[in-house]
Order: sequence, then C-alpha cells, then structure tokens
Amino acid sequence: MMHEAFVALGSNLQNPVQQLQRAFIALANLPKTKLVQKSSLYKTAPIDCPELSATPVPDFINAVAEIQTELSPEELLMALHRIEDAAGRERPYINAPRVLDCDLLLYEDRIINTDTLTLPHPRMHTRGFVLLPLFEIAPQLSMPIHGKIAAFISAELSKDITKLSQTPHEHF
Repeated sequence: MMHEAFVALGSNLQNPVQQLQRAFIALANLPKTKLVQKSSLYKTAPIDCPELSATPVPDFINAVAEIQTELSPEELLMALHRIEDAAGRERPYINAPRVLDCDLLLYEDRIINTDTLTLPHPRMHTRGFVLLPLFEIAPQLSMPIHGKIAAFISAELSKDITKLSQTPHEHF
C-alpha cells in the first residue's frame, strides 16, 4: 500500500542547486517509492547557524518533495540518511552548514515520537523555508497537531526567502 509523505531538502555547500537536483533523483530512485511532485527552489538566509569563523555562512537552497512510498516511516528515514551520506553530509555540530539535508516532514497523518523519529517534524510549522515550498505543492494540506499550513505562513516567516525558479521538469 502506498503512503503519502513530504520531504524537505536543503543545501548550502558544494553547489546547492545541483545537490537538490541530485536529491530529487535519489528520491525518485528509492525502492517502492514514487516522486509525485517537487516544489520550486527557494533561497534562504541561514537560520540558527552559528558562525564559527570569519567566513559568513552561505545561504541555503531549499525545496520540498511529495512522494508516495511503501516504505515505513522508519525505513524512509533511514533511506533519507543514506541519501545525505552519499552526498557527503557531515554533522560536526548542530545546525552546521551542510551539503544536503533531507528531513521527513509528514507521513500521512501519522504522529510518531520515538528516539529516532518525530512526526510531524517538530519545527516545520515555524520554518518559512519549509512552509512556503510545502504550500506551493500542497496548499490544502493539514498537519497533524498544527492544522492547515496556510495558517502558519506569515510575512515574518517568509522574510529573507526568495523563490528562485521552478525546478526543471524532469521525467521520473
């Protein structure tokens, strides 16, 4: 049985646009999974990224993908971690700049709270860089616990976020 899930993608290192394009392809190639749609790309100023050197933290490129999958939420999370690892993701400290970040936002209407997985994603309703691309591809979507995504989109959450363009229409 196929299940609807939404995945947030982000990168601010090593050609972020290319990293997200590769991530979309990796999602489409997951076993028992179909990439249904993908949002445009959004350029976002870093949030909660400590600057540990004199070099400023580069802006992020973000997007959201809708998938249908037969994988369980836990299997999907492990697959997302493998996609990150294959891209060269390192985790030197919390909110460090990254080659690729893949966050499982929603899996149907499931509410999960384990040591390894929390659904819905615990900060998604406070992050404009997640809400704007999610709203673009699923404007009527409701989050378990929080309600309609549209209710959380505000000028404050949307500041410093620029829609770059539609993602290329590729055949999957």
